[in-house]
Amino acid sequence: METKIIQITSGQGPDECCKVVMSVQEMILNQAKKQNIQTAIVENVKGELNGTLRSATIQVKANDLSAFIKEWNGTVCWVAQSPYRKYHQRKNWYIGISIFDNITNIPWNAGDVVFETLRSSGPGGQHVNKVETAVRGLHQPTGIQVLVMDTRSQLQNKKLCLERLESIIRNKKTEQQTGQQKMKWLNHAELNRGNPVKTIIKKL
Repeated sequence: METKIIQITSGQGPDECCKVVMSVQEMILNQAKKQNIQTAIVENVKGELNGTLRSATIQVKANDLSAFIKEWNGTVCWVAQSPYRKYHQRKNWYIGISIFDNITNIPWNAGDVVFETLRSSGPGGQHVNKVETAVRGLHQPTGIQVLVMDTRSQLQNKKLCLERLESIIRNKKTEQQTGQQKMKWLNHAELNRGNPVKTIIKKL
């Protein structure tokens, strides 16, 4: 099953754009329900006025999300009279929608590691010893491998192998979270108002 994160943002837009974020979130949730797409609201950042959102983050799951994602990924223009400023001439309100891969929740479980033992070799190809003390560990859920031949103890090398695999996997998760958080804030600051992928003409 495919999993994606949808972020809807008003950028630096006014209250009307925040109202559009709320309305578009409702549209996406309703459309997803009709198409049997699983949804979960990850985060809603409220706007200053009731019924508005500065941003919304939704997780979606389905066997195939390509058409759904293509329809919504980009800038959306909502055409309507301002519900807050009766005589305001502006009628085009822009929001941005970005799609992210789901942050992989990699649980650490030492039982997921498969070990292979092999001989440690020293400088010039000489054997450190004639028994298999080096250890290669494979973390099956991610495919990450680590080879350890630091000591002449197979047990100690296994312990070091587990420690290094756990460190790599935790760092990998942190890098994913940091990278996607940075992208989210960039999307808040930079909203492209040209060539919207969808134009909605409807009362706010």
